[in-house]
Amino acid sequence: MPDDETIEAYNREVNAYMEITRNEEPGEALSSFLNLINQSELQTNPILDLGCGPANSSNFMRQEGFKVDPVDASSEMVALANATYDIGARLGTFDDIDATDFYGGVWANFSLLHAPKSEMPKHLKAIHRALKTNGVFHIALKLGEAEKRDRLGRMYTYYSEPEIVSLLENNGFDVVSVQTGEQASLTGDMEPWITLLCQRI
Repeated sequence: MPDDETIEAYNREVNAYMEITRNEEPGEALSSFLNLINQSELQTNPILDLGCGPANSSNFMRQEGFKVDPVDASSEMVALANATYDIGARLGTFDDIDATDFYGGVWANFSLLHAPKSEMPKHLKAIHRALKTNGVFHIALKLGEAEKRDRLGRMYTYYSEPEIVSLLENNGFDVVSVQTGEQASLTGDMEPWITLLCQRI
């Protein structure tokens, strides 16, 4: 079930979120994701941008020649994405992933961290089903323990590296690479993160 308070926080903070992401350059994680899709010869299949926000990543992927399917649970984010890029972003939640053997990649960049830990296996199974064989999955989360809300009211679920690696492997993914780091969030707090690049087995 989507968390209404989290969605409302993004609706309320949409302009602030756009400001902190507006000038971000495509990073190493996105480049590695697209390179692996190309190597897997899946570049003609669409990419699901799950929790697309203002769709900056989707726009870059489209500029690189990929078909994109940007989805977000925040109506204000969807409106902003389409007003900025005319990119066909649509409203949807993690529970709405219903494709089978369709996507060449799924880009879930700091979106699935809003899913309750009890529901993560269900979402990973849906993503696995939606991907083509050898399809590429990028997931970014925050490192830590338990679940809690931040000062804006957003609910976060935290993972350790062994925990999320095990969860991915148990749901049909081969973890290709792992990176960790730290950055400031929308609240201004510095928080540790983890990104994992995977392939559907």
